[in-house]
Amino acid sequence: MSSTIVSNNKSSFISDLKEITKMRLAVSVVFSSIAGYFLGAVEVDFFKILLLAIGGYFMVGASNAYNQVIERDLDALMDRTKDRPIPSGRMSVNQAMTIAVLCTILGIIILYIINPTTAMFGAISIFLYASVYTPLKTKTPLSVFVGAIPGAIPFMLGWVAATDDFSIEPGTLFMIQFFWQFPHFWALGWWLYDDYKKGGFFMLPTGKRDKGTATQTVLYSFWTVAISIVPVFGFTGRLLLSYVGGFLILVIGAGLIYYAFQLYKKRDEKSAKQLMFASVSYITLLQIIYVADKFIRIWI
Repeated sequence: MSSTIVSNNKSSFISDLKEITKMRLAVSVVFSSIAGYFLGAVEVDFFKILLLAIGGYFMVGASNAYNQVIERDLDALMDRTKDRPIPSGRMSVNQAMTIAVLCTILGIIILYIINPTTAMFGAISIFLYASVYTPLKTKTPLSVFVGAIPGAIPFMLGWVAATDDFSIEPGTLFMIQFFWQFPHFWALGWWLYDDYKKGGFFMLPTGKRDKGTATQTVLYSFWTVAISIVPVFGFTGRLLLSYVGGFLILVIGAGLIYYAFQLYKKRDEKSAKQLMFASVSYITLLQIIYVADKFIRIWI
């Protein structure tokens, strides 16, 4: 009987650990970082990839844990977050802070082993997310612009991990993921508007589900696709994209823009949800296309 209780407690703690670090989000961030690494690497070092994956997970896990500590009272007000470890009472604030601090220390140390520049950007990401973006969410819609900075770091972080250098190539990767976050988060903010309102979060650029928000979502969708095809024209150093790769980006970009226009046309929760999932598909497919395009060009 006691062994069953211990087993259940371990299972519950692991489940809460996954939730406090937002495991699914962290894995997607790690995927972005690894994609960036493959784009920057001249020779692939799988030990570096392992360090990047572990360090990247800790980096995101720390940001999310701090976020949930700071927003614990607001999380209790919203349906989608009230069952998180802290507001539900399954985890204390001290436990969550211990996890956040450990993730911060381990993440920065592991990223530093790769190179100091990678560790620096990892630390900047944690600081901006927890200390600037999180407090601003209840004060101004501009929080999304601030949050887009740490959110855009992972894709370029992989390139920096591979090269120990920040220049036009990782800068372009940063800009792609930076612009992408606006249609993504505004779609999410529109879809979950009523729930966010309970917590006092201002996620939409006009603060409302209106024509102005929908218009900006369409514009940023266009800008996301535009910056995504810039490497086709050879202006971005070693970051190159073939005409075929550029065409494929335009195809998936057309899908992103289509759903943005659907939101503009219908302005309902269903369209916002569809755009949110379309944006996730877009950034994932873009990273796959970029990496595949690079290695196909090398092999050919």
